Amino acid sequence: MKIALLGYGRMGQTIEKIAISRGHNVVLKIDKDDTGYDITDADVAIDFSLPSAAFGNITNCINNGVPVVSGTTGWLDNYDKAVNLCKEKKGGFIYASNFSLGVNIFFELNKVLAKMMSNLSQYNVSMEEIHHTKKLDAPSGTAITLAEGVIENNNNYKEWQLHETNNYNTIPIVAKRIEDVPGTHSVDYTSEVDTINIEHIAHNRQGFALGAVVAAEWLVGKTGVFSMNDVLNIG
Repeated sequence: MKIALLGYGRMGQTIEKIAISRGHNVVLKIDKDDTGYDITDADVAIDFSLPSAAFGNITNCINNGVPVVSGTTGWLDNYDKAVNLCKEKKGGFIYASNFSLGVNIFFELNKVLAKMMSNLSQYNVSMEEIHHTKKLDAPSGTAITLAEGVIENNNNYKEWQLHETNNYNTIPIVAKRIEDVPGTHSVDYTSEVDTINIEHIAHNRQGFALGAVVAAEWLVGKTGVFSMNDVLNIG
């Protein structure tokens, strides 16, 4: 499989190593502000670029008939446009805020717990995410996905907010940036008597990168808009 890497930071470099180890060929590596590239030689593209570049990268792939997997966060104001373009062009597209198998299982646990806690109004939910200092967006896309999972499955919450809040119907998300932390996410339900906590701790970037390559392998030859639940057959 011929892969184009759109974004060649630390994640892109890790993806390259895993892709090669799985017998694939990286035919294109685009870093930062490169725009004059030819995507058409690739069988699939994997986008881990900047928020400002992601939508342009994705639309370029779809317009040229190249299926694309994107793990870039911070660009989702344009997500619906990308979905509509993919459907119009009969392309293949997967976006995930996190490609780790463990995190996607964590997403499903979060939804189940949210349903269980829906009638227990004495518990207040809060979230914390910790990432490396080079991560540009806050809160993380993974934290937003977790918050949306609670909102969809627990009628007590209507929105999320970065930092602490006194609004009962709002989920507070605390975002911390600490050097060399790949990613830690926790969800707490706290009452006067106890706290229920679920947490996912990434030890390195390998899980994210492997998931992205597996998603790319799965996407080739398919048309439509998919998620990691489709790739992993969970949820």
